[in-house]
Amino acid sequence: MEVGKPAPDFEAESSKGKIKLSDLRGKIVVLYFYPKSFTPGCTREIQRFAELHDKFTELGAEVIGVSVDSVETQKRFSEKYNARFPVVSDKEKKISISYGVLNEKGTSAQRVTFIIDKDGTIKSVLSGLKKAEDHADKALEIIKKL
Repeated sequence: MEVGKPAPDFEAESSKGKIKLSDLRGKIVVLYFYPKSFTPGCTREIQRFAELHDKFTELGAEVIGVSVDSVETQKRFSEKYNARFPVVSDKEKKISISYGVLNEKGTSAQRVTFIIDKDGTIKSVLSGLKKAEDHADKALEIIKKL
């Protein structure tokens, strides 16, 4: 998915129940994909998003994490690291495919963060960052400028 394109809508189960992206129109959305719950990089990433959650909320932004793990795994991962935002199960990989982030083997999502503006347009795409936790900090920097 590219900057300037409409963000593909989806409806999926998450750690906080069913979520539909289009229901968040009018808010900035930080949609971050990660490879696998409970791995070191993904753990640092969810911890950083959890630490910065209040700052995202103050700026009118919603954070949503996505991986191909099961809903049960997402709930455990979210609870363990006090994530107050939904963590989506993309077990069927439809969301990862629609955003173009499924890895070459087709087994998991790549680490990519999308900043989606209030009208549902992709404003920024973050990938290839050295540290997983940098996704949260960079996303916050971008949102402060919107």
